[in-house]
Amino acid sequence: MPPRWFRLDTLIGAIAVAFALFQLWWAAIGTLATLQLVYAHLGFALCLIFLRNPLPFGRAGRALDALIILAAIAACAYPVIDYLEIARRGTGNPSDLVVVLGALTTLLVLEATRRVVGWPLALLAIAFIVYGFLGPYMPGALAHRGAGVERIASSLYISALGIAGTPLQVSATYIAIFVIFAAFLDVTGVGKFFIDWCHGLLGWMRGGPAKVAVAASALMGTVSGSAVANVVASGTFTIPLMKRSGLKPTFAAAVEAAASSGGQIMPPVMGAAAFIMMEILGVPYTTIMAAALIPGLLYFLAVLAMVDFEVGRLGIPGIPRADLPNAWAVFLRQGHLFLPLVFLVYLLAVVQYTPVKAAFYGVLSILVVPFLRRATWFHRSALITGLRNGGIGMLEVAAACACAGIIVGMLMLSGLALRLSGLLIELSGGNLSLLLVLTMIVSIILGMGMPTSAVYVILATMVVPAIVQMGVDPLAAHLFVFYFGVMSNVTPPVAIAAYAAAGLAGATLSRTGVLAFRLALAGFVLPFMWVYNPALLMLGDPVGVVWAVLTAIVGVLMLAGAVQGFAFVWHLRWYERVLLLAAALTIIKPGLMTDAAGAALAGLAALSVLLRTRQGAAPSARPQPKTTGDL
Repeated sequence: MPPRWFRLDTLIGAIAVAFALFQLWWAAIGTLATLQLVYAHLGFALCLIFLRNPLPFGRAGRALDALIILAAIAACAYPVIDYLEIARRGTGNPSDLVVVLGALTTLLVLEATRRVVGWPLALLAIAFIVYGFLGPYMPGALAHRGAGVERIASSLYISALGIAGTPLQVSATYIAIFVIFAAFLDVTGVGKFFIDWCHGLLGWMRGGPAKVAVAASALMGTVSGSAVANVVASGTFTIPLMKRSGLKPTFAAAVEAAASSGGQIMPPVMGAAAFIMMEILGVPYTTIMAAALIPGLLYFLAVLAMVDFEVGRLGIPGIPRADLPNAWAVFLRQGHLFLPLVFLVYLLAVVQYTPVKAAFYGVLSILVVPFLRRATWFHRSALITGLRNGGIGMLEVAAACACAGIIVGMLMLSGLALRLSGLLIELSGGNLSLLLVLTMIVSIILGMGMPTSAVYVILATMVVPAIVQMGVDPLAAHLFVFYFGVMSNVTPPVAIAAYAAAGLAGATLSRTGVLAFRLALAGFVLPFMWVYNPALLMLGDPVGVVWAVLTAIVGVLMLAGAVQGFAFVWHLRWYERVLLLAAALTIIKPGLMTDAAGAALAGLAALSVLLRTRQGAAPSARPQPKTTGDL
């Protein structure tokens, strides 16, 4: 039995604070070798994961967890202490100790992944390890020479294509410091400022609280980089607000989930996968930010349109202005809290600091900016809270990235990654559209229960080469799989963001997932648009970019109307919805002919609506329910 003065949450807090301080120290000094940094990062993460997610076996479970934590410390400490000897011997001549610790680390990563991410990713990694052993017995193109325990364990442990590979390197560098940045923004009240400001700006519109949720989630998503974290951070405020305005819990949760999922594709921070993409493509992070800006804005426009059309169809009013905060007064009082975010963008885009250095100075700015106004001062305890939350916030990503490294390592060790592109092209018959649809389906399936970063790493290795081989711009191809990995957060049956929002709202999980998918549906067409027209990623001449944006806006609005059966102030009949759907899908592929065909189809739908209106049918003639019902 531990002594009475011992408290587990105090120990967890101390380790989490130490974890965050270590990452800040490295961001400021950066003197460790890559292998040392990665395993120090993983060691902190594993200890915290096993402490915060204990085995459910009482005293025996606690004893076993203590042994597991000691094993994790030993396995991660060895590469930090003796990395020069490891580098000298390499994977071609590993010591017995490296083989043993490699096997142990692999098991520890799989168990940590199971505890904080879930079974799907852990089982997928186990399947690839088994595939590595059974290569000679596999049929056809799946066959390979196979590998023994020594080769697999040592490669996964110390190779750059294993646990310590690109995903975990990105977690230990870029992601960690941005998680700390987001944690400090949260404890200094920036999230509440975003919500209050959006409330004053948009609350008076029809379905105003739902639009506040979309706008606030867009702002929060620029720094959180996680769909579930965004749901928890902004949904705590927005979901009760929507429910008080008359929106049913299911609808409130669905709106928050659909909006929060877009946070991972919204610059400047986006999510873990964006930093991994930067490393894989070898381009500056500002290039990723610029390419993602228009798709991110279009996604939130799509969600706003879906929400607006839904509340318009249901006749849900806004909040009286007298009951709302004054947006201008809120901004005058707390607008300076925007400055750390502006400063971060300035350092990234203008000064062109590395993302790590920019985020480090961004963290320092957060400690200064709130003191520009007395109303936003924070207590010194917020510093400890921010460090603790930052350390805890890294755990899921660290585990997912380490496990993704196992999968990538086995893909490369078996040679499957090099053969898979040809197999996919053969399966699609050389048809790009079919290949993209197959990729979308695989992305969404893999994303059910797996973090976006893990989905992206797997698909960037397995599928993206096939898309690029068919003539697609590499950046467009990478963003395509990244985007649909994000969309899996609101795709049933495992819609993680929707389920998190449902828990906050007290709503039914299944209905929330279906409705969140429906609200996000208009955004599902966007990746196809930028694959066929990279101008949406700001690639090309300015005129082409402007035209691509305009046609994309029109397409998104038409698709929203087709899905909701309502557009602006008019209810739509089934054939008008079909015309709008056809028009939206037609303009996916750029060109005068397709744009003209889309315009013609949309014109027919508009003409039908106008003729009905002129004949005396009121624009919104159907009886309007007072609330959203059960949805």
